[in-house]
Amino acid sequence: MSAIDAARGHAVVMQPDEGPSYWQPVPANGHADPRLTPATTRFDGLALGYQTIAPGSRVREHSHGDQVELQICFRGRGRVVVDGTPHPLVPGTACFLGYDVKHEIINETDEELVMLWVIAPPGLEDFFRAIGRERKPGDPAPPPFARPDDVVAIERQMGMDNTV
Repeated sequence: MSAIDAARGHAVVMQPDEGPSYWQPVPANGHADPRLTPATTRFDGLALGYQTIAPGSRVREHSHGDQVELQICFRGRGRVVVDGTPHPLVPGTACFLGYDVKHEIINETDEELVMLWVIAPPGLEDFFRAIGRERKPGDPAPPPFARPDDVVAIERQMGMDNTV
């Protein structure tokens, strides 16, 4: 069965507290919430989710060698650094990040920064699961925790290049 046939006639509607959610390690803290992934959509061309970056935290500089990513600032404020150039992030800011584009997201405020992400092909959802801890809606945030010792191997396996 082709990818088109698998997704034909199939629809998914997910509510905010449905689907997996993973607490993220330092320096991002916060949590990642994959929502529409091949596991639910039957479409293997992309995945979509949210990442909540805790106050005073950041997503380290990295790139995706085998993926393109779309990001939209959904809530909060901060900045995104794309190939060394900083840009403000405010609700509605949209970013297209092509193959091998280095990017970093920084939350310098005391409020959460929430980004919507779409990635093609999918796989970011697997990364969040691999480095995170399961989160249940309403759970209090855990104390900051370290990334797995093998995070570089995980990133490489998933086509990411982390420079920091």
